[in-house]
Amino acid sequence: MLDLQTRIATLERPQLLARAARFGVDDYRRDTHLRRILGCERLPKHGAALMQLLDREAELDQLRRSKSGDYRPARQVEVLIAILGEAQLMRATALNVV
Repeated sequence: MLDLQTRIATLERPQLLARAARFGVDDYRRDTHLRRILGCERLPKHGAALMQLLDREAELDQLRRSKSGDYRPARQVEVLIAILGEAQLMRATALNVV
């Protein structure tokens, strides 16, 4: 099984989705956005949150690839932003601990 950083680095998404996510990551607010995306009261640790986000994003990407009428690009971008934001926070936390 791939580690989280490798899994994130190997995500291949259309350039428009990836670019939109990179633009949005500066405005990512964990308390607000992660709570809404995951639908939880208590926020999980960064690693657990990333696993949930990656699974959710994979489901959304499957909808995109199958051209499902239920697919919403904005939802996928929102989850991609959260993935990038959580990865940044996890790296920053790891640097502060060492």
